[in-house]
Amino acid sequence: MAFTLPDLPYAHDALAEGGMSRETLEYHHDKHHKAYVDKLNELVAGTEWDGKSLEDIVKGTYQKGAVAQNGIFNNASQHWNHAQFWEMMAPKPGAMPSELERAITESFGSVDDFKKKFTEGGVGQFGSGWVWLVKNADGGLEVTKTENGVNPLCHGQTALLGCDVWEHSYYIDFRNARPKYLENFLNNLVNWENVASRM
Repeated sequence: MAFTLPDLPYAHDALAEGGMSRETLEYHHDKHHKAYVDKLNELVAGTEWDGKSLEDIVKGTYQKGAVAQNGIFNNASQHWNHAQFWEMMAPKPGAMPSELERAITESFGSVDDFKKKFTEGGVGQFGSGWVWLVKNADGGLEVTKTENGVNPLCHGQTALLGCDVWEHSYYIDFRNARPKYLENFLNNLVNWENVASRM
């Protein structure tokens, strides 16, 4: 069964007030994400990965690490990453649920300390990639960063929150100011209810 581009869970202009413009979503979702989905369908057809779940493809091709798998892995992982990313944002995000705030405070000292660490992780990711809040197998929370399309699935972690730091995610609205983009993401766009539900 072919993979499909998921609809955004909100209108293209719904995040504009929070700092992510209609133009960004039209390029990022309608063009970039769609290109990953289309290429993935083309690459998996007739291979051992045909008919497998997206998660199985991401983990399986990453573990194989063979050059022949790179195209499949890159497109599968970016499809997975972006499908999560849209759900992790909301037009009018509410307050952070108490259980998530408690877990973050236990792991990082405070919510502000977590936000600082998350922003530093995203700024410090050289080139294209992602910054994540993950839950490890022992239940502890950690901020990690990954290059290109690599994601927490590859490392046996649960992705609670992820932010795309490829330039196409922020250049229209923030030009080259990645720190401002990350700070705005945390303060104005994150759907904390969604993050908490992933715990």
